[in-house]
Amino acid sequence: MPFYEKEPVIRIEGCDDRAWAGYEAISEQLGKRIDPNKRNVIVLECYPGVRIEEVIRGLQALRPALVVQSEEAALDRDALNGLLGRYLTDDRVFGYMAPFAIDEWYDPAKLKELAARIRGVERGVVLVAGFGASLLLEEDDVLVYADLARWEIQLRYRSKELGNWRAGNEDEDILRKYKRGFFVEWRTADRLKRSLLERADYYLDTNRRNDPRMVTGKALLSGIRQTAARPFRLVPYFDPGVWGGHWLEEKIGLEPREHPYAWGFDGVPEENSLYFLYGDVRVELPAINVVFFQPEALLGERVYARFGAEFPIRFDFLDTIGGQNLSLQVHPLTDYIQEKFGMKYTQDESYYMLDAKEGAVVYLGLKEEADPEAMIADLERAQRGEVSFPADQYVNVFPARKHDHFPIPAGTVHCSGTDAMVLEISATPYIFTFKLWDWDRLGLDGKPRPVHLEHGKRNIRWERRTGWTEKNLVGRVEKVAEGEGWTEERTGLHELEFIETRRHWFEGRVPHHTNGGVQVLNLVEGDEAVVESPSGAFKPFTIRYAETFIVPASVGEYTIRPTERSAGRRLATIKAYVR
Repeated sequence: MPFYEKEPVIRIEGCDDRAWAGYEAISEQLGKRIDPNKRNVIVLECYPGVRIEEVIRGLQALRPALVVQSEEAALDRDALNGLLGRYLTDDRVFGYMAPFAIDEWYDPAKLKELAARIRGVERGVVLVAGFGASLLLEEDDVLVYADLARWEIQLRYRSKELGNWRAGNEDEDILRKYKRGFFVEWRTADRLKRSLLERADYYLDTNRRNDPRMVTGKALLSGIRQTAARPFRLVPYFDPGVWGGHWLEEKIGLEPREHPYAWGFDGVPEENSLYFLYGDVRVELPAINVVFFQPEALLGERVYARFGAEFPIRFDFLDTIGGQNLSLQVHPLTDYIQEKFGMKYTQDESYYMLDAKEGAVVYLGLKEEADPEAMIADLERAQRGEVSFPADQYVNVFPARKHDHFPIPAGTVHCSGTDAMVLEISATPYIFTFKLWDWDRLGLDGKPRPVHLEHGKRNIRWERRTGWTEKNLVGRVEKVAEGEGWTEERTGLHELEFIETRRHWFEGRVPHHTNGGVQVLNLVEGDEAVVESPSGAFKPFTIRYAETFIVPASVGEYTIRPTERSAGRRLATIKAYVR
């Protein structure tokens, strides 16, 4: 089987001489902007999580006359916590989407003091650095935006190197740190980035320790524009979990871990990265930057009007082959997620069975005879540790075979059983899983995994019982079109869900069109295929088994066909888009 590409790159054209690697080369480039006869202010705006001290040390070749860390002017910890408290809540996992702008986290009087210190330098370099450094930005200053990926932030949380911004909580529970990032810090940082990045002189990739990469702001934006005009892949990452299996390790070629891989993320722009290649310099950036700065080209006018600069579709892997059941769970209804968490839309989803062993099952919907009061009572007793919850007594169990596709609209009780490799196709609010029962397990940290029974029981749609589930969520495949060497099927998310899915079986060339909206695809059968533009608008783009890729709305017409390696075999893609 061809090798799954774990480090896909996007070669950026026309900008080979506008990127630099290492602090020495970066300092040399910034030094060209310095006039020794005047004050030269370099403002280094940082996404929260950037190793600011490292960057300051790395730029000492500039011989700054003054280094200002903007966060000296930030609110103190108690004042900040008081401001953020209602958005953080006491819950271990869930907060409320916060509306802050960065200036609300700073003391205006202290900012004035820092500005006066900067103006007090007559000649030489002043380096201003921090999350919020741009609050001190003047028109003639050099602006460098330092960024890093969400996944790298999470790894720094886990290693206890990093706490939340000005929280001093490096040793705190990872779930609480992630919650503060997700609901509060990253929202504020993204607002600042969206207001600032298009005027940045340089963009600094700080994902690797002591290995920075810098590109001009114009070259970065050119790369973003080029990406939004062609099919592309995100940089995947994989994570172990208590129920993890062995499919990802074996099929993707991952290094064995003490705890097996449970998740694979290769279609979540809010979490995944992109690799841009400028000449021989590879720059990593959060994929969400393309959504922020080319939303209409990427999403399409209709999707952008509906969701704003958010990517509404998510593809990820759930591996239980040789592992355990997922937690029994339910996702919030739209009204609930808006009221309780401030989210615009909910986590409707589906399970596409990329692979399955004999005997694999999906738990889905409630049995006809399930009594709500008895079920909740048993769940509460199980949560107290008094009994094991008898899931089979209350929840339907359906066989799950390779290429089955199960829609799971919010409010439906569900989980995948063991021995299944799930390609999860869903709406993007991906942390909103209310666990009802976790099969008496502890997490990898040795602590009980969070169960959100109070949230869960308020969102179970009790009318979704066996008959309704069989009619609406099981075996829904409809042929909708065919041509020479191909067949198109609607595998169908439920009418309550905004995502449409189409599967194409093919031995020849298949015509596709974005129809003005972004599309996300995965090669679910076959070794290798190639995506092409009939007009030559982009270079042929090769995809391999299990790889997820994004086709921007701006692409319009495109085709997919087998490569010579796959000639004579039957291939299949699954495609998702907003209805």
